[in-house]
This record gives sequence, structure tokens and C-alpha cells, in this order.
Amino acid sequence: MEVRTGVGPPPAGGGLGAGKSTSSSRAARATAVPWARFSAWLECVCVVTFDLELGQALELVYPSNFQLTDKEKSSICYLSFPDSHSGCLGDTQFSFRMRQCGGQRSPWHADDRSYNSRAPLSLQREPAHYLGFVYFRQVKDSSVKRGYFQKSLVLVSRLPFVRLFQSLLSLIAPEYFEKLAPCLEAVCNEIDQWPAPMPGQILNLPIMGVVIQVRIPSRLDKLESSPPKQCDQENLLPAPVVLASVHELDLFRCFRPVLTHVQTLWELMLLGEPLVVLAPSPDMSSELVLALTSCLQPLKFCCDFRPYFTIHDSEFKELTTRTQAPPNVVLGVTNPFFIKTLQHWPHVLRIGEPKMSGDLPKQIKLKKPSRLKTLDTKPGLYTLYTAHLHRDKALLKRLLKGVQKKRPWDAQSALLRRHLLELTQSFIIPLEHYMASLMPLQKSITPWKSPPQIRPFRQDEFLHSLEHAGPQLTCILKGDWLGLYRKFFKSPHFDGWYRQRHKEMAQKLEALHLEAICEADVEAWMKDKSEVEVVDLVLKLREKLVRAQNHQLPVKEMTLHRAQLYIETVIGSLPKDLQAVLCPP
Repeated sequence: MEVRTGVGPPPAGGGLGAGKSTSSSRAARATAVPWARFSAWLECVCVVTFDLELGQALELVYPSNFQLTDKEKSSICYLSFPDSHSGCLGDTQFSFRMRQCGGQRSPWHADDRSYNSRAPLSLQREPAHYLGFVYFRQVKDSSVKRGYFQKSLVLVSRLPFVRLFQSLLSLIAPEYFEKLAPCLEAVCNEIDQWPAPMPGQILNLPIMGVVIQVRIPSRLDKLESSPPKQCDQENLLPAPVVLASVHELDLFRCFRPVLTHVQTLWELMLLGEPLVVLAPSPDMSSELVLALTSCLQPLKFCCDFRPYFTIHDSEFKELTTRTQAPPNVVLGVTNPFFIKTLQHWPHVLRIGEPKMSGDLPKQIKLKKPSRLKTLDTKPGLYTLYTAHLHRDKALLKRLLKGVQKKRPWDAQSALLRRHLLELTQSFIIPLEHYMASLMPLQKSITPWKSPPQIRPFRQDEFLHSLEHAGPQLTCILKGDWLGLYRKFFKSPHFDGWYRQRHKEMAQKLEALHLEAICEADVEAWMKDKSEVEVVDLVLKLREKLVRAQNHQLPVKEMTLHRAQLYIETVIGSLPKDLQAVLCPP
């Protein structure tokens, strides 16, 4: 496949990103870089069309000076169209995730640390992948040779705000398909004036005469099954469209055909098992994959996942090879060819066509992988995996009762989300308690010695602690919890969780050590110390101060101020020649 270069709007150096006055130094810095505010939300906007000679072709990239590699362009083209098996007529929305290949990075990449330090782990910016949010239209059109108008509008971002970007596309795409490039230019101008995505704050985002009001969750939020209610403190006209969440999907709708196996699927996700989701269309495959990867919250999903994947993908051979064990990835596909290609994978979830009635669809059954030999495989979860925990029948009864009583789907989703959240918390709380016990006591932290080490995580010691402090204290589900923990220790999610917690604890230790130094009598300490030792203290304090100022250490502003005064006091006690070296003019 070739990629056609499109003619985009003029480069944005002259005024689209510049000229906005603001009191914030961060915003002022942003306006100095063209498209900086736009880049805080999106990497670029792409238009993919169908060309009779080339197939899928990239018609336009906005901003026009945003550079994608040839491999990235090819991936966007193939992933932005449903494959021929889907037969999607009308409008279809879906999403994909693809690996970055070393193309241009937006001006805001340097500021990832500030956003990521405030955002929950699951909502942090993707460091090595792009997320694509697609609005595809296929309608009959006699003026086109093929007889069909086929075009996709794609928002490319590193933020996993699926609900926000789908809502945005619902506003932009229909208008764009009617008015084309001028409309898109105006929309991108508006996005380039949005405030930065700041976790914990209510943000008003004007677009095409509508104000979308969102609140990005903060890592300081209390964990709940639904986000805190938003309060509009401004008299906005027109009244804003309030999005309850920037990222949460309608879990109940996504899981309707597999409700009886939600717990088994939760375990497969927890253990990072390879899973193929074969669905009739890319919207179903991408929604189910995203729902599966979100069901571990507040744990961060540490494995690879592809909401929509095709045989044309540049990583097709890498992910489907039989020469090694299947990778830890959740693949969403629509081409039945994958059943044959991925027969060696341990878990395949086949979803059938959705039913439009309000009743609960027929639940898929557990089946042996050996029955995966034909291209017309029936819906089912093909696996030899046996769940460690017993099924929660009370949850299924409540959901079924909700269907019978016509309970709103958002209420059903809230029920399901709370169940999964409580299940994950019950599993993770014993790990958190044990990890906290590995932290050295605060009284062992002294100012003039290196901070003590965090004790190593001993799996047997942890498993023994479950007898009196296990998940049975917070969860009524019975089953082989020990077996589940043993398997979890071998998964990417344990490794990801442990590394993150160990890093946070090490930072806390360093912060406590800095506080201990600031509370000590530094002048008394210096009396019998050599110049080398004093200079060494200055250098170490400066290093800690820089780390703390870059939000890598959890310290108070007062501690930072005192540390700065300490450095000045210590330097002032040294000879003039050393002062000149440590504080050059």
C-alpha cells in the first residue's frame, strides 16, 4: 500500500498557536511554540480516504508540519478502515493503538512529567504508543466510481480519553464530511485555545458552538465506582455539555454477551494472559478490549493491547509468530483468518452479532480450544483456564433483575464497575499492607547517614501473612486466592505494580531524609568536618533539591525553602575560592 501525501493547511508558525496573553508562565511558554496547546490534547488529526489505485490513502494530516514516519502513516491508513469482513455501512466509531516509530514528538512531550505526576496511573500519557480515535463513514454515492463514499476522520493522541474523543468526533466528523478542510482548520484553531489537560480541575472546552465540560480524574481522588459530580461555577452560555467521564466506557453494554464470565476474564487480565477478541466489527472489538483493560483499575494495565488489529499491521508477524510463546497482549480483531493464525494462543473470545432487543443476549459458553478449527467458529470463550475464584452469582442476579426492570444502562455499568473495583482492591490491599511493612521506620532515618534500604519482597512471607490479613477480610468470594497470588507473581502486572510502589517508597525515604537534614543543626555538624565532606554535602543537597523541585520527591514547599537556606549557609562557611567554584557568577 502507498500513502498519498495530502495538502494540509499552512504551517502554524504565524498565529494559530501564538499571540494569546495569559498570566500563567506555563501557558506563556506554550504559546511560544506553534500548536503547543493543541499538542497538549492531540498529536495530529488525519483524514484517510479510499483511493481506487492506492487503496487506503492518507489525504490530510493537520497540522501539516507534523511529521509521521512512513510506517506510522501506513499503520494509520490500515487501522482507520474496517476490513472487508465487517461490512460497516453508515457511521462507525472505533479506536486503535499503535507503536510509535520515531517520528516527530510534540512540544508538550517534555511536560509529560507534570501531567503524569497528577494523573492516575491508568490515565497517564502513552510514552511509546499512539492512540487513534476513528469516525468512519461509508454511504452509497453514485458520483464515486466505486459507488460508495468511504472516509475516516482520525484523532491521534497519547491520552486515553476515549469517551471525550468519541464525543468530539460525533460533533466534528459529520460537519467535516459536509464542509471538508475549512471546517477542520477552524476546529483545530479552537482546540489550540483550550486550557491544558489538568487532572482534578473542571475544564471548559469550546468546540463548534458547544462547550464540553470535563473533569480529568486526579490521583488524589477517593476511589469510587463513579467520578465526583461536577459543579459548574461559571454562567456559561450556551450551557455546557457535561461529560460524566473522559475515559469510562459503558461497561454493561461492552460485557453484555460475557457477563457470566466477567470474573474469569478479570483473572485473565490480572495475570496478563494473551487473549484474542474476535468480534463482527471494529467498534465491538475495540470497545471490548478497552473494557477488559480497564477492569483492573486502580491497577495500571501493564501489558500491550490493540483494540483493533489487522493482518496488514507492521507488527503482524511479530505478534502471530509460532516460534515462541504468545506475547502478553490483548488483540481485538474482526477478520476470521485470525482464528487459524492464532490457534496456538491459549485464550480466544469469539463474540457474535449484537441483538437490538432490551433483553440480555445469550451468554457465550466456555469451550475447549481444540474446537477452534473452522473459520465459522461459534461464539464462545475458548480456553482451558479454570478460574481460581468462585463466580459471584449475586452480582449476576442483580444485573439480570436490572434488565427485567429496565434499569438504565449507566446504573448497570456502575454496579459492574463497583464489583470489579472492589474485587481488584480486595486482591491488592494485602499486597499494599505487606509492602508498607517493608519500609524502614522513620526513627531509623538520620541526617548524616544514607537512608536505610527498603526490605526485599519475600513471596513466601507474604503468602503466610494472608492467613490473618488476606482478601477474605474485604471480599465474600471464596476460592483459591493463594493460587491466584502465586500466578500473579509471574505476571507483568506484579512487576509493574512492585516497581511503581518501590519507586514511590524510595522517593518517600529520600524526602524524609531531606527533611531530617533540614531539621538538624548543620553548623554544629560542620565544626569538625573537612572541606571535602562539606562540599560533598552541598552537592548531595543540591541534587535532592533539583529532584524535589521537579516533583520527583514528595516534599513540602517549606522543606524546599529550608534546604535552599541550608545550602547557602554551608557554602557561606567555605573559603572564597571554593565558594566561587560552587556558586560561579
